Amino acid sequence: MTGYLLAMLTQTGLYALLALSLNLQWGYTGLLNFGQVGFFACGAYAYAITTGMLSWHPVAGFIAAVVAAALVAFPIGVASIRLRLPFYLAIATLGFSEMVRAVLTNESWLTNGTRGLPVRFFVPGLAPFSNQIVMLAIVVLAVAFVFILLERLGSSPFGRTIEAIRDNEDAARSLGKDVAFYKIKVFMLGAAIAGGAGALNAVYVGYLVPDQFLPIVTFYIWMAMVIGGSGSNRGAILGSALLVFFLEGSRFLKDFMPPELALSDARMAAVRYLAIGAILTLVPLYWPRGLLGRKGF
Repeated sequence: MTGYLLAMLTQTGLYALLALSLNLQWGYTGLLNFGQVGFFACGAYAYAITTGMLSWHPVAGFIAAVVAAALVAFPIGVASIRLRLPFYLAIATLGFSEMVRAVLTNESWLTNGTRGLPVRFFVPGLAPFSNQIVMLAIVVLAVAFVFILLERLGSSPFGRTIEAIRDNEDAARSLGKDVAFYKIKVFMLGAAIAGGAGALNAVYVGYLVPDQFLPIVTFYIWMAMVIGGSGSNRGAILGSALLVFFLEGSRFLKDFMPPELALSDARMAAVRYLAIGAILTLVPLYWPRGLLGRKGF
C-alpha cells in the first residue's frame, strides 16, 4: 500500500510539472497548446538516448532533455506568431504531438520503435522501495523549483507583459512590446519544463514506448489546469492532485457497490470514466474559473 501511495504522489508531481508549464503558456499568455505530450515525449526520449546509447551522466541527460524540448518548440513558437487565432495553434500543436509519436514509432535506429528503450535510474543499486522514495523526493524538488520560478516570473515585468498579451495582443503591441519575442520565449520555456518532466517520467517508468505518449495525456493536463484554475500555479498543483485522486480513486468504486450491482471489469472501467466525466463537468459549471483561478482571468 505504501508503494502505491508513493506512486500516486510521484504521478501527481509529474502531472503538476506539466500543468505548471501549460499554465505558463495558456493561463499567463493565452497560447493554446494541445501538443503538450509531444514535448513530454521529446524530453523523455532525449534523456533515454543520451544516458543509454551515448552513456552520458544522468545530469547531462536531464539538461539535454530540457534543451531538446525547448529547441523543438522554437519553430512552433515562430508559427504561433502567424497563427494568431488560438484554435489554429491548438490544431498545429496537436498535429505536432502526433508527428513526434510517429517518429518515435518508425525511426527504430534511434528510438528502437515499438520495442522501446530501457532507462537507468539516477542512483543504481538502490532497493526498489528506496528508488521510489528518491524518485518522489526529486520530483517534489522539481515541482517546488518550477513553482517558485513561475511565481517570481508572474510577478515580474515580464509576467505582467505576457498577461497583457493574453488579454489584448494588439494593445500590448501598440505599447511597443515585442509580442513575437514574448510568445516564442514563453512557448520555449513551457516546453523546456515539459521536457524536464519527460526526463523524470522516463526514469520513473524505467522503460519507454511510443504508446505512453498518447493525446489523452495532454487532455489530462488540461483537465488538471481547468480544475485548479487557469492562471494559478497553486491551482495547477491542486488540479493535478485532484485529477490523480479521481483517476486512481475511482478504481475502488467497485468495492463500495452492493453485490447485486456488481459489474464486469469492462463495464466498471466505463463507470469510472462516467464518474470522472461527471466531476469534470460539474467543476467548470459551478467554478467557471476553477478552484483557485484568478478572478481577472
